[in-house]
Amino acid sequence: MNSLQAWRDLPAAQQPEWPDAGAVRAAAAQLRTFPPLVFAGECDSLKARLADVAAGRAFFLQGGDCAETFNGVGADALRNKLRTILQMSVILTYAGSVPVVKVGRIAGQYAKPRSKPTEVRDGVELPAYRGDAVNGFPFTPEDRTPDPDRLVRMYHSSAATLNLARAFVVGGEADLRQVHAWNTDFVRDSPVGERYDRMARDIDRAISFMHACGADPAEFHSVDFYASHEALLLDYEEALTRIDSRTGLPYDTSGHFLWIGERTRQLDGAHLEFARHVRNPIGVKLGPTTTPQDALTLIERLDPDREPGRLTFITRMGAGRIRDALPELVEKVTASGASVAWVCDPMHGNTFEAPNGYKTRRFDDVLEEVEGFFEVHRSLGTVPGGLHVELTGDAVTECVGGGHALAEADLVHRYETVCDPRLNRAQSLELAFLVAEMLHRA
Repeated sequence: MNSLQAWRDLPAAQQPEWPDAGAVRAAAAQLRTFPPLVFAGECDSLKARLADVAAGRAFFLQGGDCAETFNGVGADALRNKLRTILQMSVILTYAGSVPVVKVGRIAGQYAKPRSKPTEVRDGVELPAYRGDAVNGFPFTPEDRTPDPDRLVRMYHSSAATLNLARAFVVGGEADLRQVHAWNTDFVRDSPVGERYDRMARDIDRAISFMHACGADPAEFHSVDFYASHEALLLDYEEALTRIDSRTGLPYDTSGHFLWIGERTRQLDGAHLEFARHVRNPIGVKLGPTTTPQDALTLIERLDPDREPGRLTFITRMGAGRIRDALPELVEKVTASGASVAWVCDPMHGNTFEAPNGYKTRRFDDVLEEVEGFFEVHRSLGTVPGGLHVELTGDAVTECVGGGHALAEADLVHRYETVCDPRLNRAQSLELAFLVAEMLHRA
């Protein structure tokens, strides 16, 4: 067994109970014949950008769906999502005076870990929905049976999404003046827009000044945009790993940036074993129970050579825990001499169930966790490197609060996620302006 298959000898958490192992092998064999979704050189470029994030020379912005769906692959939804991420990046670039590394939770985020392997409704027990890559959302035996043919469909859906994303960001959709015009519209129409009006006008004047001076660099018209997802389904990830012709090293070509989740980061587990053998930049989610020794062991396993940009720690502590749980982690990792990018996920530690049964998050809790993240790094003299957010460009009603003051009773109107609640466009842009103020103070 080669090193890329060594994970098979270790316990692998959160894997589906496929009813037909032969069908899984057949799907993986088919995936091995397909072209890569991303290229090794692109992964290396992102790794260099992440080295800048760790050093404070850039800011990381990662956003997108909690779980993509096959039916959600389409131009309008993707355009709205990309527009929102680009709008946020303009605000953060101006406030932080550093480039923003733009990464989408797209083109691969079709699988989700679950707290329980089964779901019970009205006395009927079926496998839990694990994302479109595994089974269907409808509560029927046929839909909930894991189907390895969905792994092949995930590849094709990811390819279509990446093609659309690349066309948008180089085809005029990412033009700086156009993106900022959308921000101006938001400020004008938002109930809390007056708070952000000055910054929006400052950005407008800066762009006008550059234009008047005749400055029109290519960076004003297109952007680098990278794809990421949780490397959860190891049969899929292994099947899309290729040997780079330039270096002879293995890269997982399913996405540029891959992360290991809070539920799959076991130090003796299969996910860590797989990730340590591929050369992509790797992220690891760290929850409030993470110990400093856990973090140091993750560094030794995933980045033994201390390669700049290789490792990102994505903290998901919860608004009430961030100020207590994060400082010792950052202190011990910094004292070890390791250079990691620290990114805040203010979503996953702040989920609760509303009285009407909807899973939701409070905008104020999201903001509170980000503020705590910045405060900790400011007090330690370390770099708050970025933001990891579940968002959509649509006017959904999944998280409560924000400038439009969505209430729990409003969740019924447009609750469209199949898994975790996302910030809508207005909430996402409001968060960007508030984080911009933190960056400006820092």
